[in-house]
Amino acid sequence: MRKPRIQTTVALPMLPPLPGWIMSGPAETFEAAAFRSGAALAYLTFAATAADLPQALWRDRLALVAAEVCARIAGRREGAGALRDSLHLTKAGDDPGPAGRVFRQWSRAVARPISVSNLSRALEGVAPEQIALCLDATGPTPVDRAAQVIEAVLESNPRGETVALILADAVLVKSLGQDLVLPLLSLALKARDLQLRGDDLRLACHRAVGVGVRQALPLAAELSRAAVWLRAVAPKLRAKGATRAVDLFLSRDALAPAALAKEMHSSMSDRAARRLCDRLVRQGAIRELTGRDTFRLYGV
Repeated sequence: MRKPRIQTTVALPMLPPLPGWIMSGPAETFEAAAFRSGAALAYLTFAATAADLPQALWRDRLALVAAEVCARIAGRREGAGALRDSLHLTKAGDDPGPAGRVFRQWSRAVARPISVSNLSRALEGVAPEQIALCLDATGPTPVDRAAQVIEAVLESNPRGETVALILADAVLVKSLGQDLVLPLLSLALKARDLQLRGDDLRLACHRAVGVGVRQALPLAAELSRAAVWLRAVAPKLRAKGATRAVDLFLSRDALAPAALAKEMHSSMSDRAARRLCDRLVRQGAIRELTGRDTFRLYGV
């Protein structure tokens, strides 16, 4: 954990980890995999209600991980740094490239409530009618519905893995009573899994849920602790609009100083935004994500 540079005493939250019995040993049978995925989803639903968890930031950071997975499935090698650059350092209207388009789809998908219109804006080129059919998928469990969506999307578009995974995760969380996409299946499904059909695909999805939850929960715990510290630092900042800036960092995976200044609606200059970011880094509240001297990006 980053060492603080200011004198502040903060009680950091401890989000309980996924109980070991849920993931102990391989799920050899369909019944065992379905039981474990259900238990993992139930526990995630409980843990995700933690008051200190910055939900928007959690979804956006998981969207970055999901975009890396989807880029690899599509044969791309871009990692997190390249994906961030493609999204945050590309001018409006410019093409961010194939991997950048994948990350843009994920970022847009997790940012707004699940609906046909919002997902249509995120998934450019996908017919609203197809999205509506996916969101209306039926089945005995949320994972069954998500598997049906993957199969249906890939049947009509064998190269549509990103669309299939975004819609599958949307259907999964919608079936759990949530209204915002949370990447889970997309964190763990491999290209070979997406070639499966029927019960084999359902089994792969049940197993992927457990792996996805096991990735999502530690990140939630890490971000909860970081959010508490950032909020504790905020009152000590003298910069105009510092509170608004903190809120932005708690909702975005990454921000460039220029983008931060723009979001402040002229209340903060680019230079002031850079100073604020650097001070937050010195205080251990955020990180500089690129390791560069120029074109820097910052995030929790």
